[in-house]
Amino acid sequence: MKSLLIFLKNYKKECVLAPLFKMLEASFELIVPLVVSAIIDVGIVNRDRGYIVKMCMVMVALGLIGLICSVTAQYFAAKAAAGFGTKVRHQLFAHIQTFSFSEIDKAGTATLITRMTSDINQVQSGVNMVLRLFLRSPFIVFGAMVMAFTIDLKAALIFVVTIPLLSLVVFGVMAVSIPLYRKVQERLDKVLGITRENLTGARVIRAFHKEEEEKNRFEDGLESLTSMQTYVGKISAFLNPVTYVIINAATIVLLHTGAVQVNIGNLTQGEVVALVNYMSQILVELIKLANLIITITKAYACGNRVASILEIRSSMPVSRTAAGNDNDKEQEMSRETEKQSIPMVQFSHVGLTYQGSGAESLSDIDFSVQEGETVGIIGGTGSGKTSLVHLIPRFYDVTKGEVLICGKNVKDYPLEELRQRVGIVMQKAVLFSGTIRQNLCWGKADATEEELYQALETAQAKEVVEGKEGKLEANVEQGGKNFSGGQRQRLTIARALVRKPQILILDDSASALDYATDARLRKAIREMEGCPTVFIVSQRTSSIQHADKIIVLDDGEIAGIGTHDNLLENCQVYREIYQSQYKKEA
Repeated sequence: MKSLLIFLKNYKKECVLAPLFKMLEASFELIVPLVVSAIIDVGIVNRDRGYIVKMCMVMVALGLIGLICSVTAQYFAAKAAAGFGTKVRHQLFAHIQTFSFSEIDKAGTATLITRMTSDINQVQSGVNMVLRLFLRSPFIVFGAMVMAFTIDLKAALIFVVTIPLLSLVVFGVMAVSIPLYRKVQERLDKVLGITRENLTGARVIRAFHKEEEEKNRFEDGLESLTSMQTYVGKISAFLNPVTYVIINAATIVLLHTGAVQVNIGNLTQGEVVALVNYMSQILVELIKLANLIITITKAYACGNRVASILEIRSSMPVSRTAAGNDNDKEQEMSRETEKQSIPMVQFSHVGLTYQGSGAESLSDIDFSVQEGETVGIIGGTGSGKTSLVHLIPRFYDVTKGEVLICGKNVKDYPLEELRQRVGIVMQKAVLFSGTIRQNLCWGKADATEEELYQALETAQAKEVVEGKEGKLEANVEQGGKNFSGGQRQRLTIARALVRKPQILILDDSASALDYATDARLRKAIREMEGCPTVFIVSQRTSSIQHADKIIVLDDGEIAGIGTHDNLLENCQVYREIYQSQYKKEA
């Protein structure tokens, strides 16, 4: 939590002025009982209406000044808290963007969403409350005790006993509840994860008629969260009755002591009323302090959770290299030289083990691909096809061997430069809310209309755009829900083609296309300007049989490399896949 306080450094003025104005308000509140005492002892006793009216006007003035101070304090506290929350959200979001797939897999999407939303809201609320009340409440409590000493020493000793007793109760509850609120947030993560699964997989749930089972699973998670929140709530609720009992007992003792002192002439009636008012102020402020401590407890637990994400260091930190025009030309010339002699992509005895996995997902992968070649990758489900192509743009790091692009290890490239060279279309076609143009410009921010339509034509998606009202300005709903599966796939392929990458990876991205459209797509990609090196991951042999090279994977290992005809003759795994899709010829 302490590490987050750095985000308040631009709000030092607000962090000083907010509690300062709150203490000014508290100072005026501490004067009010003395004014009431004067009204009783002077105005009422002497039946001086003019004095009573004058002192009442003083009370109104104190109230108005206190109100102005309170509103001003609230303004500065809200400004600091809202600015703090904004900066933390920006920093957390930017930090998450640096994570590799390994860190995202480890942390979990549900947890990241909870910490970005609920947790930061709690921390922001805690900052607001601290700036407003953390100094004000203790100031009034101890200020009331000091004012009591100015009235009567014997009566003030009651305050000396009451305040430590109340503090013991308040801070004892705080010590017990802090770890419990952390468990509440963890169970909230679980409920959020179930909710996210149910919303994203709603169609699958309905298709398999699993609504009741998912409802029960959600209710179990919710019941667990509710029981923990109820338990913590009971402990927190313990504060109010105990503090009321202590304060009321102290008030009774105070009235008894005051009555005796009035009877012997040591105190006036107005001073006794003032002492009771101070005791009431202590009660109100300690209740506020108790609620504040509950808020701080939640904020502290949530702050630690946010800080724990910020402490995660990416295994692939983003590095940027500044290069002028001369450097760009040199790099371009070196690329031309590389193209002539060095493979575009080379896997050198590569192995990959995912975090927390006991066995390798890829073992001893060794092959090279020249510039302009089309490589097909095929294999059974779980054979490691996606894992292999994810190593090229460095979504994951190899655990053995190395992956080279133009003879240079992918780890030696700045991530931005590496991923500018690679265009990838994921298995799941994802579009973002906005327009078709905005989605396509993810590939190249300054793409011209001609470049966009050229990419659409190559991806066989031109007819999709032409059929929409507004064409490139047509609306895209979140996730591309207003497009069919095949349309989404073609638009995501177009998005990757807009940047004209050196290496194009199609990760089973044509599964929703019919054979004719798939064939036209592959033909158009082969005829693309610049002749990119293409990796096609597919379950269909028809999609890769014309590739220059086909890599057959089986349980994370290479079962064969060659052309379609060679593999049919020499690779049993490929032959079985082919024969399962086409009838054997007599």
